[in-house]
Amino acid sequence: MTVIEPGLVPEEAEHQRQSLGTAAARNLASTTKSTPQMQGISPRWLLRKLPWVATQAGTYRVNRRLTYAVGDGRVSFISTGADIRVIPQELRELPLLRDFPDDDVLVALAERFQQREYQPGEALVESGNRADEVFLIAHGKVQKIGRGEYGAQTVLDTMADGEHFGDEVLTGAEAEWEYTARAVTPVIALVLPWQSVQQLNGRTDALRAHVDAVVRGAAKPQNKHGEADIEIASGHDGEPDLPATFVDYELAPREYELEVAQTVLRVHTRVSDLYNHPMNQTEQQLRLTIEALRERQEHEMINNRRIGLLHNADLKQRIHTRSGPPTPDDLDDLISRRRKTRFMLAHPRTIAAFGREASKRGLYPGTTDVEGTRVTTWRGVPLLPTDKIPISKHGTSSIIAMRVGEEDGGVVGLHQPGIPDEVQPSLNARFMGIDEKAIASYLVSAYYSVAVLVPDALGVLEHVEIGRS
Repeated sequence: MTVIEPGLVPEEAEHQRQSLGTAAARNLASTTKSTPQMQGISPRWLLRKLPWVATQAGTYRVNRRLTYAVGDGRVSFISTGADIRVIPQELRELPLLRDFPDDDVLVALAERFQQREYQPGEALVESGNRADEVFLIAHGKVQKIGRGEYGAQTVLDTMADGEHFGDEVLTGAEAEWEYTARAVTPVIALVLPWQSVQQLNGRTDALRAHVDAVVRGAAKPQNKHGEADIEIASGHDGEPDLPATFVDYELAPREYELEVAQTVLRVHTRVSDLYNHPMNQTEQQLRLTIEALRERQEHEMINNRRIGLLHNADLKQRIHTRSGPPTPDDLDDLISRRRKTRFMLAHPRTIAAFGREASKRGLYPGTTDVEGTRVTTWRGVPLLPTDKIPISKHGTSSIIAMRVGEEDGGVVGLHQPGIPDEVQPSLNARFMGIDEKAIASYLVSAYYSVAVLVPDALGVLEHVEIGRS
């Protein structure tokens, strides 16, 4: 017969403890514990793979050879319902209108652009026809198609929102289109016929004089990169007069000042006094704060409008996908635009989209070991994942490719080691005192920047669709 103690139901009586329970035992034992964990820590490949250059006085100057070639910018638009207009001042992004001073003429030109729409496969211009219109692409994607060396048609270039072609029409010279421009997606373009430019009457005198001056400047001897030419004689015989030359430099080179990411860490003295065993509370708070600062640093080095890689890539080094998703052809185009492409950066979802496109073609990208991690490669170039490259609301992202190092005229990180109270290179934690509430404060600062030494060191594949299956 089972004896049941008063106050216990039979089920509880059957499970009466025969030994000390763990809940009570924990009061007399030390627990084995981990250090504080943080979910927001990423591999931070950019910070790990970028060569770092020590600066002095927080400034780094990038000296380059003088360049005559006029920059080729992108034009911005405003829309009212279905009507799209070009912002007059944005016309200065056209090479022949760069630095044109007369806003009234630009307004008059902007008013004469005509909005046209094209369906996929429709030609905007045909090769061999007279070139007498300026095209601004407000929306959509357009391919330039021409004939290769052996007569076959080939894609010369892919253009998208904000890009343009045909601005040489502004010179007034008679010419023919050397390529066919065909819409890949639905396209909205703003078109300026040459006849509309002539309608400006007397106001074209200043415009014509400006265009002529730009053309004369662009005609100065220069290499294929637009740099002032260095005259050299070769293949000669006898005693000809050798050319005299010099290497000209930019008069106003860009200077990079170090950016800063900062926060104030607060720790109550009661916590740091009484609860420092077995782990130092201040050290753990500082460790996780530094991790967050480094995450922000990498984000800024990619996205900051002043120094970020996505915003500082030369416009001639920004290319578009041929069809939308990232294909092997697109990555080939990206890699081929520079020598010694050391690595590429992309969002993990973008890398997955590239893997799907490669699989469709029966191709299987390679892998390699990078600091103990297996990563995808293409043509031997590591494709490193980073969640700092944004994905737009339309499901598009970018892929960054770069050459790195001062020796190769590449991309370099900038910092200033040796600062006071340094915890890591160019990162310090300075004690700010204890307030009347017994809270100790520490100013934690990280100083950094990133510089592109030669424009072709950095390239970006833009508007990469990652959601299309």
